[in-house]
Amino acid sequence: MVNTITVVGAGNVGATTAQRVAEKELSRRVVLVDIIEGVPQGKGLDQWQTAPIEGFDSRVIGTNGYEETAGSEIVIITAGIARKPGMSRDDLMNTNANIVKGVSEQVARTSPNAILIVVSNPLDVMCYVAKKVTGFPRERVLGMAGVLDTARYRAFLAEALDVSVRDIQAMVLGGHGDTMVPLINYTSVSGIPITQLMPRDQLDKIVARTRTGGAEIVSLLKTGSAYYAPSAAAVQMAESIVNDQKRILPSSVWLEGEYGHSGLFLGVPAKIGRRGLEGVIEVVLSGEERDALAKSAEAVREPMASLTI
Repeated sequence: MVNTITVVGAGNVGATTAQRVAEKELSRRVVLVDIIEGVPQGKGLDQWQTAPIEGFDSRVIGTNGYEETAGSEIVIITAGIARKPGMSRDDLMNTNANIVKGVSEQVARTSPNAILIVVSNPLDVMCYVAKKVTGFPRERVLGMAGVLDTARYRAFLAEALDVSVRDIQAMVLGGHGDTMVPLINYTSVSGIPITQLMPRDQLDKIVARTRTGGAEIVSLLKTGSAYYAPSAAAVQMAESIVNDQKRILPSSVWLEGEYGHSGLFLGVPAKIGRRGLEGVIEVVLSGEERDALAKSAEAVREPMASLTI
C-alpha cells in the first residue's frame, strides 16, 4: 500500500478506476480530481460510503484542485473527451492534448516523484504529451493500452473456444488503435498453440475484432465509450507498481531502440514494478509481425509530428 493514488478525470473511466483502487486498498488515500464542481466530491463521497459494505479503509476524496493530490506516488490520467460514434482516436488528439498538458503541468508541480499511468486517448500520443510536459524519465510515464487490448483478445478467444479466460495466454503490441499487433505466434491455451485449436480464418476474424474492440463498444453505447475494462487494466498496472509484482504487461512505453524503434511511445511487453518501467522484454517476431509493428509505429509518429504543445 502507498499513501496516495490520484485519478484525474471523474468520468466513467476515472470514477470506476478510483473505486477499483479503493476496493483493492492500493493506497490509504484515493484522490479523484475533475474540473466540474461537485462531481468528484459527490462521486468520491458516494464511493467512500461503499467502504463499510465492501470492507475497505482507503479514504476516497473528491476535489477540483491539485493541492490534495500533493505527493501522490501514482497518478492515473483519464481526463479528456470520450470518443463518439464515427470518431477516430486521432480526432481526439488536439482537444485531449491540451487537457493532458494542463494535467501534466499540475502533476509535475504537486507530485514530482509520481509514476504516471496515462489512459486518455489517443493513448500513445497522450503519453508523449505527458512525458514532454513533466520531463519525467521514461520509467515513470506508462500508457495503459496493451493490457486492455490483450484482455479483449483473450475474451474473444475464450468465447470462441468455450474455455476459461484464465487459460488464454496472449500479447497485443503496437499502438492503441486499428494498427495494434496481436501476436498469434505467442497465443496459446494452457501452452497449446492457438493455431492447433482454431482455423486461421476464424483467428483472423478475432484479430480484426480485437483491433476495433473499442469502436464496437462505442457503436453500441452511442453516447460514450468503454470504461469497465479500461479501468480494470489501469488498476492492474497500478497494482503491479504498488506491490512490486514485476508483472510482464503489454504497456505503452517510450522506446529507446527496442524493437528497432526510438523516440515514441508504443505497446511492448514491459516489466512493471515499484519503480515503474523496470525493463522492456524483446521477443522474437516473425517478418509479418515486424512489418505490422513498424506500420503501427508509423501510425503513432504521424500525429506526433503535427502536435503542438
